[in-house]
Amino acid sequence: MSRLPQFLIEKIENEYGEETAKKIINGYKVQRKTTLRINTLKSNEEKVKRCLEDNNILYKVSSFWENALIIENSDESIIKRLDVFNNGEIYLQSLSSMLPPIILCPKENEDILDMTAAPGGKTTEIAALSNNKAHITACEMNKIRFERLKYNIDMQGAKCVYAMQEDARRIDDFFSFDKILLDAPCTGSGTININDSKLNEYFTENLLQKSIKSQKMLINKAIKILKNGGELIYSTCSILKEENEAIIEDLMKNNNIEVVNINVKEFEKLPKLHTNIKGTICLMPTNEFEGFFVAKLKKM
Repeated sequence: MSRLPQFLIEKIENEYGEETAKKIINGYKVQRKTTLRINTLKSNEEKVKRCLEDNNILYKVSSFWENALIIENSDESIIKRLDVFNNGEIYLQSLSSMLPPIILCPKENEDILDMTAAPGGKTTEIAALSNNKAHITACEMNKIRFERLKYNIDMQGAKCVYAMQEDARRIDDFFSFDKILLDAPCTGSGTININDSKLNEYFTENLLQKSIKSQKMLINKAIKILKNGGELIYSTCSILKEENEAIIEDLMKNNNIEVVNINVKEFEKLPKLHTNIKGTICLMPTNEFEGFFVAKLKKM
């Protein structure tokens, strides 16, 4: 606990209470299990499960999606040796980060924007969920991350994706989309490694304020280029309300936006934290899940 920045401890205790704060901090301490997504553009449940079983890799299926597997007795280094990994038939991805594309519910022929797409896990998941028949635009401003995004799009067989090396905040207002995924840059307060010796150097109040500024710019841009009646998924790997509910509340002051309830039956077993906005989801960090926030918004 002493390795965490003091201001973060205080924020978590103020927002969630001391008892829940202890659970969150315990979640930072545990080793998270390796998880993967079956890429249905290239493979199927039966083939992937058979490969894991043939290699004596134990797994269980997640409670919320049949294509999300939790590895019980191996780590990423072992998974990366498998043919199904090197062929792009699976994608190593956190369970939490699989939620936004599922909640986006992409359909064939929809125009969809992934605003901060690298390294491409959510982008390629959207392609798979829409059977490679949505029209997906994926933005990434950083050149190195953009190259990684293109590599993963190709490896996963996501042929319906057009990748742009562009800052999503600068996309021409001429564009318009049926659905937008904004997995916003954030402090990463849901994914903290408590054993990181440099944690106190980079996890600062300045990082938080910089993240909030970027989040506000991105979400306002998203609303501007979202079609009327269109839906926006806003997500972060943060559990801090300033980066989550406060961003949504600020957006709703000046825009005709409504929150769409995403507390569906499939998500009942997820380790949720309390949120101030009904219908949004915030996950607690555990040995299976990263701390993560998701909201679904509709432009009226």
